[in-house]
Amino acid sequence: MTLALKERRPSIACYVVEPADAAVLSGQPIRDPNHRIQGGGYAMANLELLRDVPVDGYIGISDLEAIAVARRLAREEGVFAGFSAGAVVAAALRLLDGTHAGGTVAVVLADSGLKYLSTDLWPETDPGGG
Repeated sequence: MTLALKERRPSIACYVVEPADAAVLSGQPIRDPNHRIQGGGYAMANLELLRDVPVDGYIGISDLEAIAVARRLAREEGVFAGFSAGAVVAAALRLLDGTHAGGTVAVVLADSGLKYLSTDLWPETDPGGG
């Protein structure tokens, strides 16, 4: 997708979002192979889809930031998503707070929250409010 976007409009900036402690695509050492952002990090080090694709930057997102934004997506926007969706939206928010302030940032949310119901991404709550 990145290549197609760049071919249509070379000025579009495309970023790779990775777990902060396993950001191998950006050339960083693995500090925590047990990150929570499934589908990212060292397991993706030989990702053929990125070969010869122009990348404008890499953004490392912590587990806690991904979890907080995934929960915020559910609470504020009604979007029930997982860890990686929280990570890409966290990266988009970071870009909008910085280098792309006032611009437009598009993301792809590639997971739902269903497969994470048994994790601490969606903690049980007491129906009594406690």
